[in-house]
Amino acid sequence: MLRFATSSISDMHIDNMHIALINYIISRQRGEQFVVRIEDTDKKDDVARKDQEMLELLKKFALEQDQLFYQSDNLSRHQQFALSLLEQKKAFACICTEEELQENRQRAKLNKEVYQYSGKCLKNQENISLQIKDSETPFIIRIKKPQNPIVFIDKIKGEISTEPNEIDNFVILEADGVPTQTFAIACDDMLMDISIIIRNVDYANNTPKQIHIKNSLGYTAQTKYVHLPTILNESSKKDDTYSIKWLLEQGFLPDTIINYLIFISDETPKEIFRLPDAIDWFSLNNIYKSPAKFDIDKLRSINRKHLGLMEDIALSKIFGFADADIGKLLKIYLGELSTINELDGKIQAIFATKALDKEWSDEMKTISKHIQEAPMIDLFDEFKSYISLKSGFKGENFLIPLHLLMTGANNGPELSDIYPLLKPYITEVTRIKT
Repeated sequence: MLRFATSSISDMHIDNMHIALINYIISRQRGEQFVVRIEDTDKKDDVARKDQEMLELLKKFALEQDQLFYQSDNLSRHQQFALSLLEQKKAFACICTEEELQENRQRAKLNKEVYQYSGKCLKNQENISLQIKDSETPFIIRIKKPQNPIVFIDKIKGEISTEPNEIDNFVILEADGVPTQTFAIACDDMLMDISIIIRNVDYANNTPKQIHIKNSLGYTAQTKYVHLPTILNESSKKDDTYSIKWLLEQGFLPDTIINYLIFISDETPKEIFRLPDAIDWFSLNNIYKSPAKFDIDKLRSINRKHLGLMEDIALSKIFGFADADIGKLLKIYLGELSTINELDGKIQAIFATKALDKEWSDEMKTISKHIQEAPMIDLFDEFKSYISLKSGFKGENFLIPLHLLMTGANNGPELSDIYPLLKPYITEVTRIKT
């Protein structure tokens, strides 16, 4: 079983979609379930409906989960596990105040040392237990640090060994009974028997702690780990600029975003592909080890190619038509345009009632009048000759106003390429504002 674990506190960004995508692909290759887990244990940070928004995006990208799980549903199990570790003396109660802990942090910082819990409560558990029982003193639960290094193999980074002091006696249950994210995640991964954990490299430091938690709870199954390189923005920092919602609003296709995220993370046999193709050949063995920079220009290029591969009638339906010729017309403009939004601007300009250009207003009025009155003419050359003859205009005095009437611009693709596709709409597109 593989999982995409995410919180519901912010928009889904490209790194999130990248992780979800790779988990989904590997789950389908291995014939295992793909679980979406919403990490909502700490309710105060949740943003209303962000979970639903994220689930809708996954559906739009055809990443259908086999199970949906909310972490808070396991709250009682998390608490039971923490208390069992306390009873087995694998964990201990801590009543240190925040002021005491802050003093220790400051001392470590001044001495340029890695902060470690002082061990004060660990050394005095019998008295602390009595104090908690007699006066109901609030306490947190800390797990005892391991006695030996925690060693695991990461698919990308290789063998990683972490010393006990680096893991420390960390908190697993807060005083209000809420588990820490590190503890809750480890418990849920154990309960779900997650076979491969694929996540961002930012979470690699949590892995030794989570392995220690599972070891302490007696979990013996071997879990594989893959910590994917992060995606960087143009300034080589972690990219939190581009949300998936924003990219879709800008007119990028889900197929494009999927294609791009796989293209920058794995050796691909071709540049342009769809998700079912990637499921056939994607391999964790070929994952790039270095962070990738998010390149919006490359995304635009891939989007242009995906739009060009769409069936003509399907492309036209995006813009409210059901006409293969409109799809063909839009593809003519893919030489200069790359997104649905840009194409929409062009099709809107073509079908808009035209405002008169100051330089060519008289010509536009005359040419429009004769087009409205003309019979249907199949061939562009015959149409051009007929309207030129009727209007009395030739050369640029004819072609520039005609271009303005047919496209809303005075330049662009050849009118001979556009006319056969716009012929049924010619009187509509050449109307002028009166």
